[in-house]
Amino acid sequence: MYSYYISYVLLVVAMLFAAGAQSKVSRTFSRYSRVRNSSGMTGAQAARRVLDSNGLNDVRIGQISGKLTDNYNPKDRTLYLSSGVYAVDSVGAVSVACHEAGHAIQHANGYAPLKIRNSIVPLVNFASNLTWPLIIVGIILLSVGSGEYGYIGNLVFNIGIYTFLAVIAFHLITLPVEFNASHRALKQMTELSIVSPEDLVGSRKVLHAAAMTYVAALAVAFANLLRLLAIRGRN
Repeated sequence: MYSYYISYVLLVVAMLFAAGAQSKVSRTFSRYSRVRNSSGMTGAQAARRVLDSNGLNDVRIGQISGKLTDNYNPKDRTLYLSSGVYAVDSVGAVSVACHEAGHAIQHANGYAPLKIRNSIVPLVNFASNLTWPLIIVGIILLSVGSGEYGYIGNLVFNIGIYTFLAVIAFHLITLPVEFNASHRALKQMTELSIVSPEDLVGSRKVLHAAAMTYVAALAVAFANLLRLLAIRGRN
């Protein structure tokens, strides 16, 4: 009984952590978006220098709408930068751009965690769409009573938990991918003189705040798993 209520408390704490992490990354990026970097490079220019310096001249850079929607697409080998990053010469902009360039370097070098994450994306998308419908159907069947309905309800509920484990696995493998991309970004920005030592302080803060959103996502996923197990225990 206590584990059931504790699981809800943990979920609330995890969700508050996630909300705080998201708020912090927005505030930190906004702050350093107003600080011009010492090199005067825009996000696109900084990313281009990093890519070219690593022999990735064939990787394209494009612009995408939205805020902090920046991403590297390995399928078309294109680095997409948001409007707040692409043509902006701030510390925040070059930090985000170089982070995405770090993903391109990972892809080119065959970085194992990235390869694993990319390979399980279809499975995770399929599993995440199934998890909650299965859980709900399982609970409904269990509420009907014991016997055949109870047996099927248990089976369906357990399958829902197993599919959710795929989501947990995706969040776990995402952490080394994102932290490594940030590490590569900071190294490249320093070696290529994209930012000064003074700028680097802000760059670290921007990338650290962004990394915490992935930690928070994992925390919420684990808390949800504990809640599901607690519900399973009551039935």
